[in-house]
Amino acid sequence: MDRKPVYSVTRAKSGHHDDIFGREKRYAISMTIRTVCFVGGVIAWQTVGGWLPWVLVAGAALLPYTSVILANAGVRKRATGTNLLSHPPGTIEKRD
Repeated sequence: MDRKPVYSVTRAKSGHHDDIFGREKRYAISMTIRTVCFVGGVIAWQTVGGWLPWVLVAGAALLPYTSVILANAGVRKRATGTNLLSHPPGTIEKRD
């Protein structure tokens, strides 16, 4: 299969659907880490003791706040590809 180069004539950001999908993905990963921290904290509290359970429970308590902040941060991706308007004619580089 032959891949053609992609050119961009704008600096438009990614679409709304892509933005929402990226936010949901980041939030789901953060909540998975939170769940692991919480379960690990409970297990560590009963078996290991010491400072480890406190660190895991603190992580489980602080992750929801940071996850919401990161999920609501908005579009972070910039358009990829070569901007045709910023290059003189005949100097466009092809991207694979």
